[in-house]
Amino acid sequence: MTIGLHNLQPAKGATKERKRIGRGQGSGRGGTATKGHKGHASRSGFSMRPGFEGGQMPIQRRLPKFGFKNPFRKEYNVVTLERLTSFLEAHPGVTEITLETLLKHRVVRKKNLPLKVLSNGGIEKAINITVNKISASAKEAIEKAGGSVQILEQK
Repeated sequence: MTIGLHNLQPAKGATKERKRIGRGQGSGRGGTATKGHKGHASRSGFSMRPGFEGGQMPIQRRLPKFGFKNPFRKEYNVVTLERLTSFLEAHPGVTEITLETLLKHRVVRKKNLPLKVLSNGGIEKAINITVNKISASAKEAIEKAGGSVQILEQK
């Protein structure tokens, strides 16, 4: 037998019949209609607010609250001088470094984030780099190696 869209069906035991509640004594769920006896949960119109745990201290109050997410935080594509050095060793012809160059060679991945250079490591090759932000020590190291740094205007 071939399988096609016309004869697909779930695996045996994968589906269950739904409980038909409130359909009288003959249904096997008559009387209280699976709601138990008395109490607010047995009445019509009952609804429980989200997070209510039957009088137990709710999880949102039991768990500790800590930390702070700054809504004004600026994210950057961060590259270190060490990473730039290994990139330059792999691509000896490159002397101009921009965000586009680094995206093309997959040194950074997020094209909508500005580029920031940090000074972890050192650099010996003279490069011209265009960035949005750079640490003072990284800028000093690049200029000491004979390169230049151009900083783009922030929006």
